[in-house]
Amino acid sequence: MSKYGASAANPPSQERTYELIRSPIITEKATLLSEFNQVSFKVPLDATKHEIKSAIEGLFKVKVTAVNTLRQKGKTKRFRGRPGKRNDTKKAIVTLAEGQSIDVTTGVS
Repeated sequence: MSKYGASAANPPSQERTYELIRSPIITEKATLLSEFNQVSFKVPLDATKHEIKSAIEGLFKVKVTAVNTLRQKGKTKRFRGRPGKRNDTKKAIVTLAEGQSIDVTTGVS
């Protein structure tokens, strides 16, 4: 087992699987990724690439070829004159195998 969490031999639990995929990202940039057979999701900050791959394959019954992740630092904003900070987020861009697709507008089957 890898020291970074779940591996292909040790998939995450059912509860962790539903916790990993928080929501799809539906923006103009994210929809342009569909040309390259990619889908983007919001994931927890502690999620690993192996866990994300196992969760996507288990939930959507598709073959994942690659997972790219990025951490986005929260912006410092002002609300009613007082400074505040948005939460940090993590995004996962999942590349699907040729011929596979995920329709993010429908629910999980």
